[in-house]
Amino acid sequence: MNIHEYQAKELFEKYDVASPNGQVAGTAEEAEAAARAIIANGGGKQLVIKAQVHAGGRGKGTFKNGFQGGVHLVETPEQIAEFAEKMIGQTLVTKQTGEEGKLVSKVMIAEAVDIERELYLAILMDRETCRPVIVASTEGGMDIEEVAESTPDKIVRQFIHPLAGLQGYEVRKLAKALELTGDQAKQFGKLIKNLYSLFLKSDCSMVEINPLVVTPDGDILALDAKFGFDDNALYRHPDIVAYRDTDEEDPREVEASKFDLNYIGLDGDIACLVNGAGLAMATMDIIKHYGGDPANFLDVGGGASKEQVSAAFKIILGDPKVKGILVNIFGGIMQCDIIAEGILAAAKETGLSIPLIVRLEGTNVAQGRELIANSDLDVITAESLNDAAQKAVAAVSA
Repeated sequence: MNIHEYQAKELFEKYDVASPNGQVAGTAEEAEAAARAIIANGGGKQLVIKAQVHAGGRGKGTFKNGFQGGVHLVETPEQIAEFAEKMIGQTLVTKQTGEEGKLVSKVMIAEAVDIERELYLAILMDRETCRPVIVASTEGGMDIEEVAESTPDKIVRQFIHPLAGLQGYEVRKLAKALELTGDQAKQFGKLIKNLYSLFLKSDCSMVEINPLVVTPDGDILALDAKFGFDDNALYRHPDIVAYRDTDEEDPREVEASKFDLNYIGLDGDIACLVNGAGLAMATMDIIKHYGGDPANFLDVGGGASKEQVSAAFKIILGDPKVKGILVNIFGGIMQCDIIAEGILAAAKETGLSIPLIVRLEGTNVAQGRELIANSDLDVITAESLNDAAQKAVAAVSA
C-alpha cells in the first residue's frame, strides 16, 4: 500500500522527523485558506503547491488540460488558489503514471524552503540479505536509478542487523558519506533514528526521502517522501489502512482485494488464474516462453471457493485486452472438482466468449476433468503446463 505525500508528513510529525509545515486541500478555496494559515504561523516568503498522486516525477509532469508541472513555487495565497484551480480535478501525466495519467483530487500546500544542498535517503527491505538497508547519496533530487547507473560510487548502502538495530557508528558513517558535520550531523542522527523507528513500527517496505535538504541556515529537512507498506502487516495498523486511497489503485486490484485474491494487471492478452504465487509466476514465464504475453498475475490462494473463482473470472473479463484465459490449478487443499464447478459457473454467468484453457492436477482431478468434459461449454483442456501454455498462445493467435 502507498500513501500520499501529505499523509507521509503526518507520519513524520508523529515520529518527529523534521519536515516543512504543510496542509492538504481539495478545492481552490481550501488551498487559499491553507496558504494563509501557513503564512500566519510564520511561513516563509514562498509557498509550494504539489499535486497529490501516487507517482514520482510530478514536477516535470503535464496535465491533460495543457497546464505544465505538478509542483510550483508561488508567493501569494491568491496564486495558490489560481494554481489549485488548474490542478484539482485534472489528470497529471508523468513518467511513472504512463500515458493514462492520474487524476489529481487534492493538492498539498507547504512552506517553501531555501535549499543549499539536496541529498537522497531511503530505508528499504533487502530481499537478498533479509535485512533493512539504508541507501544514501549526495545526489538528491535526481532519479536514484540514474545515479546508480552513471555514478554508482555516490551511493552508500548500510545494512542494519534486525536484532541489533541502528548503531551509532552506522549513523556516523552515513553522515560522513553525506558530508554532514557538526550540528548538521547531529540533526541527521536524530532524523535517521526517528525515521528508522517509523520504518519498523509501521511495518514499512520502503521509506524514501528525495530530496533530504540542507538549508542555508544549516537545517536538515525531509522535503518529499514516498512510503510503501507491507500489505501482510496492515491488520496491525488500522490508522495506516485509513490512509488508503483506492482511487489511486487499479480498480481490478481493488475489487480483487475484496475477495482476498492476489491480482496485478499486466499488458498482455492471456489472462492467468492460478493457485499459488510460485505456480502463478511459472505459468507467466512459460506463456512468455511460448511467445505469449500474460495479462495478469492472479493467485486465488490454496483454498479458493466457487465464489472467489467466479469473482476472479469477472475481474479478468474486465480487462478489454484479454483474448483468452488460462486456468492452471494444482489441487492440494484446493479440490479440483470445486474449482471446476467454479469455472463452469463463472463461464456461464459471464457469457464467456473467449478461449478458455484449463489444466487441472491434484486432489479430485478425475472428478474435476469429468465435470468439464460433461459440460456444454467449449473448454480447451490440457494435460500439462507446457501443453496448456502452447494451446493458450495458439488460441489467442488464431
